[in-house]
Amino acid sequence: MFAVYSGLSYRQSTINERQKVIPGWGTFADGVSRMVAAQGSDESPKPSMLVTDLRATYWRLFLGMALGVTLSVVVGIAMGSYRWIAAPLEPIISFLAKIPPTAMLPIYFVLVGSDQTMFTTMVALGIFFTMAQSVYQEILKDVTDEAIDKAYTLGASDAEIIYEVIWKQIIPAILDNIRLQIGPAMIFLLAAEMLVGGEGIGYRIRMESRVLNMSIVYIYLCILGATGLLADGCLLWLRKKLCPWYNR
Repeated sequence: MFAVYSGLSYRQSTINERQKVIPGWGTFADGVSRMVAAQGSDESPKPSMLVTDLRATYWRLFLGMALGVTLSVVVGIAMGSYRWIAAPLEPIISFLAKIPPTAMLPIYFVLVGSDQTMFTTMVALGIFFTMAQSVYQEILKDVTDEAIDKAYTLGASDAEIIYEVIWKQIIPAILDNIRLQIGPAMIFLLAAEMLVGGEGIGYRIRMESRVLNMSIVYIYLCILGATGLLADGCLLWLRKKLCPWYNR
């Protein structure tokens, strides 16, 4: 990969030595220096560009995913446990899941404004509908009527069946669904940050790409990739610890 990038950079430089689209490796040092340099004045220094952007984006992503995952698991399990809940909710959720969350940005602006609440709502609702559908479908597929009937026969209550039979059966699928939602959640958040953000990775990529500071843009893209890989690895480790029997 590094060799390919070096070749492309060299080729572009031979065409136009002042090109910035595929900068040489030397320019990345300048980009890193700008990203980690303290901002503000000597009297009132502020965190660096990198710290400010990562703190804003990661906090928005964490809050949005935590809320979206919690809601989707609760609603999905409720739909899978009770037909009278699934009957009215399933067509509504199926319809809303087909609408791209980025197309809902104007609605979010009207309903919740353009501050932290909007970013959290964008991520949470962006993953909620598809994940709630997935949890519901996993229950229908993996939890058999025989298992539920046996639990009732042994005297289990509704709460015990939801926890002991349904929840424990679908934990691996829930963790896998969270892994699949990391990428879309980043897309929704970055789209919102690019449009209305005043800080964050999406905002910084938009501002730096406008002046062709591509060395900074590429560094932020690498950070996003590393973030996704780290989150995916943590969820795989958690699945292995919680569900040692699961080998699908």
